[in-house]
Amino acid sequence: MKDIAQANEGKFQNPAVTAKGEPRATVALRGAETLWFNTGTLCNIECVNCYIASSPKNDALVYITADEVRDYLDQIVERDWPVREIAFTGGEPFMNPQMVEITEASLERGYEVLILTNAMRPMMRKSVQTGLLRLRDTYPGKMTFRISVDHYRRDLHDAERGAGAFDKTLIGMEWLRDNDFRMAVAGRSIFADSDADSRAGYAAFYAEHGFDIDANDPGMTVLFPEMDEAVEVPEITTACWSILDVSPDAVMCSSSRMVVKRKGAEKPAVLACTLLPYDPEFELGTTLAEAERDVSLNHPHCAKFCVLGGASCSA
Repeated sequence: MKDIAQANEGKFQNPAVTAKGEPRATVALRGAETLWFNTGTLCNIECVNCYIASSPKNDALVYITADEVRDYLDQIVERDWPVREIAFTGGEPFMNPQMVEITEASLERGYEVLILTNAMRPMMRKSVQTGLLRLRDTYPGKMTFRISVDHYRRDLHDAERGAGAFDKTLIGMEWLRDNDFRMAVAGRSIFADSDADSRAGYAAFYAEHGFDIDANDPGMTVLFPEMDEAVEVPEITTACWSILDVSPDAVMCSSSRMVVKRKGAEKPAVLACTLLPYDPEFELGTTLAEAERDVSLNHPHCAKFCVLGGASCSA
């Protein structure tokens, strides 16, 4: 079913029960606030620890089209989902040639739009810049760009993303700053810094460059825990909610779904989670109606990233 690391051998096999035979926790879709679209796994760079293995060659998830996005926006209305935000991830979203049109399709329906980007060359093409400036003027304050800055130090960021990546991203962030776009940042907690030290470092980075980003707001400076299957993690049982004093409503699959287009597939598919794009167990169907069923927390990421880490991909 999965390539589970030896540290978790025997775990995460049965969606109904844990390795110890205890009932596995599930999460109901209490109200979909965010609908994610993966725009395609192609990316202009290849990072060391990319959870989705994006690269200039990986087209396992192909470019989703504007018409396919519009179909799901129609389904939101049909299903009466309380969505407030349409979010885009990749790959690098601005590799998708229809990204500006896709963004506009979401904005014209009245949604907030969140775009995860490395702010590098794909976003900096003149045609893209022209489109984004037009959308900024037409839909002021409705777009947020979450920039991947793995670390506020150039050397540590480049160790993940390649030599020169930090400076190229910085150029893109300065363009967004100078043109009054709202920015957030996605960092990583793989560098053994404490949360307080990381946020202080990002705050200094923002101040140095005049970026209006709150380092202490976890929705604006998101520090993602590392998703390493070589690390042993506990399985989440139904009893864990009270033991950990965590509500299933706090887990992101209670309020979001993600749409992907697999290479060779006739239609896009709806997934339970943004973090598990390749695992067939977390594919819920091709429609939003099919995706309304409960999700079994049957993967190490469910435990480490969401329940124990308290992380979320949305703002």
